[in-house]
Amino acid sequence: MRIAVNVRLLLAGKLEGIGWFTFETLQRITRQHPEHEFLFLFDRPFDPQFIFADNITPLVIPPPTRHPVLWYLWFEGQLPRILKKHKADLLLLPDAFGSLRCPVPFVSVIHDINFEHYPKALAKSHSWFYRKFTPRYAHAARRVATVSEASKQDLVTSYGVAADKIDVVYNGVNPRYQPIDPKAIAATRDKYSAGVPYFLFIGSLHPRKNLARLFQAFDRFRGNTSGKEKLLIVGVPKWWTGEMRGAYESMRFKEEVIFAGHLEPGELHQVIASALAMVYVSYFEGFGIPILEGFQCRVPVLTSNLSSMPEVAGGAARLVDPFSVADIARGLEELAQDPELRQQLIALGEQRVKDFSWQATADRLWNCLQTAIHA
Repeated sequence: MRIAVNVRLLLAGKLEGIGWFTFETLQRITRQHPEHEFLFLFDRPFDPQFIFADNITPLVIPPPTRHPVLWYLWFEGQLPRILKKHKADLLLLPDAFGSLRCPVPFVSVIHDINFEHYPKALAKSHSWFYRKFTPRYAHAARRVATVSEASKQDLVTSYGVAADKIDVVYNGVNPRYQPIDPKAIAATRDKYSAGVPYFLFIGSLHPRKNLARLFQAFDRFRGNTSGKEKLLIVGVPKWWTGEMRGAYESMRFKEEVIFAGHLEPGELHQVIASALAMVYVSYFEGFGIPILEGFQCRVPVLTSNLSSMPEVAGGAARLVDPFSVADIARGLEELAQDPELRQQLIALGEQRVKDFSWQATADRLWNCLQTAIHA
């Protein structure tokens, strides 16, 4: 069987949520199934590290898809042409796209549909494209995969996709993220937070990550306590909005917020394992991988009581209302001042994370592809 895969988000040094999903699943699937051929479809020159096995044929299909107009040209024009030329049997799209002119069955991995609920959190052109085409892709796909039961139910309710057409393929967690010794923790804190404990946020600086309220909550926490904790932000400010800027600039303790930018996995491991707590209070997520990364590094997690996050946390995190600055601040205060609570959450998280692995993700995605082929 010849399986084509849209791998536009395999970008060296720039892997984020969906890119990591693509990387972790495809490196396993391609190596474990040498009996099949895989066509990796890039939209720009690629890094050889992403050619995981000898059964992969990479193809570069221009133009680079940086705008909705180019998305349309690529998915509705270039992609069908290439699939016909290379006689593909199946197409996998790990980034929620599809093709209404696709000449072969396809599987779309729709991680979430946050743009339906918060359309103003994206540029108008992007929001318009996603809202117009994603439901059409979902119905045109032979199978749909998504990363949580919460996201599956959202697809059923919002788009009317049949529940038995959707496979839940939970994300995994990189096994490199493990606890580190006290000496390494001290060295990491010296490097990033002047030697003091810190709360850690990881993710793209996007409005739905709720950074504006996190800034306000951290400011309230610092004002209400005598603690010296800092807030470390790891991520690239692609969507640094006026609301985020205003919340940050109005902070009394903004000098205690540290922006680390993008970190490579090796350095990120040290930063996660050295945190006082992981803070992930988005108001909408399809999954939330940082929750698992905190669990695996034996770091307590503070996360939201909405969307998929309680499902992922499985009772092993301190849950807060992401729309309540007071509730987030209260959660920060409890984690900072209650070592017994921290140890309890660490123990629960250590057990919960055993339910997730990238190998299990790859296996579920492969089963989804097999169902699509034989449907």
